[in-house]
This record gives sequence, structure tokens and C-alpha cells, in this order.
Amino acid sequence: MATAEMPPGTRPPAGLPLEPEMHPLVQNEHTLVSVGEALGSVVLTRKHPKGWWIGFLAGFAMLQILGIAVTWLFYMGVGIWGINVPVAWGFAIVNFVWWIGIGHAGTLISAILLLLHQKWRTSINRFSEAMTIFAVMCAGLFPLLHMGRPWFFYWLYPFPNVAGVWPQFRSPLTWDVFAVTTYFTVSLVFWYIGLIPDLASLRDAAQKRWQRIVYGVLALGWRGSAIHWRRYEKVYLILAGISTPLVLSVHTVVSFDFAVSIVPLWHATIFPPFFVAGAIFSGFAMVVALVIPVRKWYGLQDFFTDHHLDVCGKVMLATGMLVCYGYFSEFWMGWYGHSLYEWGTTIERMFGRYGWSYWCLLFCNLVVPQLLWSRKVRRSESWLLIISVFILIGMWFERYVIVITLSREYVPAAWGQYSPTLWDYATMIGSLGLFFTLFFLFIRYLPMISITEMRELLPRKQGGGGGHSLMENAP
Repeated sequence: MATAEMPPGTRPPAGLPLEPEMHPLVQNEHTLVSVGEALGSVVLTRKHPKGWWIGFLAGFAMLQILGIAVTWLFYMGVGIWGINVPVAWGFAIVNFVWWIGIGHAGTLISAILLLLHQKWRTSINRFSEAMTIFAVMCAGLFPLLHMGRPWFFYWLYPFPNVAGVWPQFRSPLTWDVFAVTTYFTVSLVFWYIGLIPDLASLRDAAQKRWQRIVYGVLALGWRGSAIHWRRYEKVYLILAGISTPLVLSVHTVVSFDFAVSIVPLWHATIFPPFFVAGAIFSGFAMVVALVIPVRKWYGLQDFFTDHHLDVCGKVMLATGMLVCYGYFSEFWMGWYGHSLYEWGTTIERMFGRYGWSYWCLLFCNLVVPQLLWSRKVRRSESWLLIISVFILIGMWFERYVIVITLSREYVPAAWGQYSPTLWDYATMIGSLGLFFTLFFLFIRYLPMISITEMRELLPRKQGGGGGHSLMENAP
């Protein structure tokens, strides 16, 4: 719809914003210097709060549990887990899919929202990119451990060798290897490229010699010249374009682990979009669950504003409704398809031995997120943190419910029961320890918010506005 321009010298009607951005993404009167000091001091000079130490030590303690569990696994074999003939994957595939889903929010925030020119991503993109990398590392741990002989992991690649061992390209495990390694590589490069200007800022502001050396080497000689900005923005944009299809492709390939089989309730075309929506759902929940305490510990409410929490709450509400549509679709097709096996598995999933987990996931993913319809709840730190934790628990139960469906297939003689052991729980807790250890080290030694991009969000009178972008005609 075309709009008429206002005559020169006239003012907009009362009540309308003077700027097109109705929600300031950087609160208070910050300048280029104050933004750099507020964000850079977290890494260079500021003492870290007790919350950081508690989180880091708790994560490091859980990491030791992972070390014990993996050592015992290598000594005894995968038989220490609760896997059996009907349920041959168990917690390994549950945690793998759960961690991959958590990692999806980072690529969505960084790549897709960048291409869509959504400026609110700036406060959480660096945060979520790092979360993506750590989550994918935790996810890749489980297929390797489940292999039984993880030192032969390279057999999954088309690596020529004298033994003539070639990967089975009809195996979803091989698809996962290619999809996840590609996703991890592109996400890592994308994250590092975005860090380069900030590493140069830390190099210039550092007081300690070792900091100047380390950040100087990592900054790759960045000087902030026009040609540097031009090449940086083009490479960043190209990587965003490459990363965008990965958001859809990676979890689609992961869903094929289930959808290409003939197991009841798995052989369904709803799985790819269902898994992608669930990945974004759980990924944003993890972002919110980490952002809320961190912004309180470091006093970053000027950069992690209530508007950011509000938008994240809306995204969780929208993706949560898509996930619930997938639940309804599974139930509907099980009933409407008139398949004895599909409907029988549906009833077993709802009222069988594992029915408690099905109703837990519905409560966490369907009932609790309805609170996000309220604007007050979306802007409340306490409520949003509680809802995010419930969503993460519910999405884990969703994967658990999908996997234990294996215990009841077509032939009653093949039916069985699955019960996780102590070592299943130890490996899962240990993966959480790995994630939190890496995450807290990240916010200790690298800027959790992009200093450069936050400066560009400032009004032009305060030095912002993306002035370096005007140098596009540089040679």
C-alpha cells in the first residue's frame, strides 16, 4: 500500500514514534566508548560474579561424571547401557536429537534473521552461535560412543583404504555424519568471522601482554579499514546464505533416522517439518534460559532488554504451536489411517507402560507455553525462565517417547521393555557438564555480545548507524 509523504516542515501526529524503530534495542544513552567498555570489560577487567563460578564449577563437576562414564564404557562396552534388541538406540539417540535441536536456534538467529534484517538478533546472535557449536559437540558425542568402536569413526566417510571398507550410504548414520559435520564446520567459521572485529577491539583495549598477543593473533591483523569492512561484510553475508539451508537440512536429515524406517508412527512425512519446528522451539528455550541469569549477573539489561525477551517468547509460542500440530497430526493419522499397528502404537504410547512420559511432554510443550500469550509473562524474567526449562524438559521427553516406540512393533514376539541404567543417566548428565563448561569459559574469555554490531545500533548522533557500510565503493 502506497503512503503519501508529509509536507516539509510538518511533524508527525502525536502518539506516533519519531523513529521507525519503536523499541530501542540499546537502552540508556550509550556511546561507542561506553558500549565497548561495558561489553569488553566483562572479558578484560571485570571480576566474575558468584553465579559464574557456581555455574562453571557445577558444569566442570558434571564433566568429570562424563569422563568416568566414558572410561567405563570403553572398558566394558555399550552393554552397560540399557539398550536391548527392541530398543537398540536408547538414550544415545534421544540425547543426540535433543542436542542437535538446541543448536538450531543459533543458526536461525545468526543467519536467517541477518538476511531478514532483524536488528533484534544483535544482542543474542553471538551468544546463540556459541551455544550452537557447543550443543553440536555434545550431540556428536553420542553417535561416537554408541558405535562401540569410536576410534574407527572415519569409516563413516568415503575414505579409501586397503581393507576396502566403504560407508553404507543407505544408512541414516552416514547421512547424520555428513549433515552434522557440515553444520558444525559452517557454524564454527560463521561464528569466528563475526568475532574478528571484536577480537581486534579486545586487542587494542587489553592491558595485559598475554591478552594483547592472544587476541592480536586471533584478530588476523584486523585494522578496521574500509577494505577490511567490505570483505568482512561480504564474507559474513555469504556464510549467512550458506548457513540458512542448513537450518532446514540438518534436522530434516536427523528426522530421516526415523522417517525412512517402517516402524509404526515413524514412517510419516510430518517428521521433517515437525523436527525443524521442535528444534527451533527447544533452541530458543535454551537461549532464554541462559540469557536471563547471565544478563542479571553482569548487569547487561541495557543490551538484553525486555523487548528481546518478549520477541523470544513470541517465537517460542509460534514454534510450540507448530510442534503441537505435529502431535495432533500423529494422533489423527493413527486413527484415520485405520492401521491396526499405527493406532495400537498410539494407544500404547498414551496409556501403556511409558504413558507417563507422553503426558509429561504434552504438559511441558502444550499446556505450559500457553502462558506466553500474556505480554506480562513474556516480559517477566522469572516466568520466562520457568517456561523455558519446562520446554527443554518437554522436548527431551518428546525424543524419549519417539525412541521407546521401538519396544512395540508388529510382532509380539519382538516386544520388549527399555529401562535406562545408571550409566545412561551419567552420560546424559556429563554431556550437560561439557556444554556448561564450554559455555562459561566462552563468556569468560570472549565477548558474549557483538561489540561492533551493538555500536551500529546506536543513533547516528551517538556514532552508530553502521557508518562503515558506506564504504562499499572502496577498492
